[in-house]
Amino acid sequence: SCHNIIMAREFDFYIVPTPIGNIQDITLRAIEVLKNVDLIACEDTRVTGQLLAHLQIKKNLISAYENIEKQSSVKVLELLKDGKNVAFMSDAGYPGISDPGSLVIQEVIKNDFNVVVVNGPSALMQSVLASGLNTDHFYFYGFLNAKPSARIKELESLKEFKHTMVFYQSPHKIKGC
Repeated sequence: SCHNIIMAREFDFYIVPTPIGNIQDITLRAIEVLKNVDLIACEDTRVTGQLLAHLQIKKNLISAYENIEKQSSVKVLELLKDGKNVAFMSDAGYPGISDPGSLVIQEVIKNDFNVVVVNGPSALMQSVLASGLNTDHFYFYGFLNAKPSARIKELESLKEFKHTMVFYQSPHKIKGC
């Protein structure tokens, strides 16, 4: 029956956002999930390892940075099929939002596993609210192209847009924009 199929696939893939700048921004639910999953896939094992050490959580980590997302998704699916619960973390904020993770998330969904998004810090929402700009409607663009000519074309294509726009840019690159 359909109920038995659902019961056989109770293994979850947790998307766990991480603090942006202030380690105290991690949620109690995120901590609980990290304590209880079997394994954590992450953007950078060193960064995640430091956060877990601070939280006094010991877990096996697998690397899932941007250039190896396809291989990471295969490993995550193997773990889920083996009955493991897996968390996915980026270095700061939500995995998959201008960070590695969207490919892995898509593959997990395609294979009918539960995806559970844990609430937490979001650079997008924090930026919009702290800007003081109109928040009735806003457009999230993510990172601009690194090449100046391509970046100029991107910005030119958006100059008629009437609503608040949010772009991600690392602080050390902002002068070059």
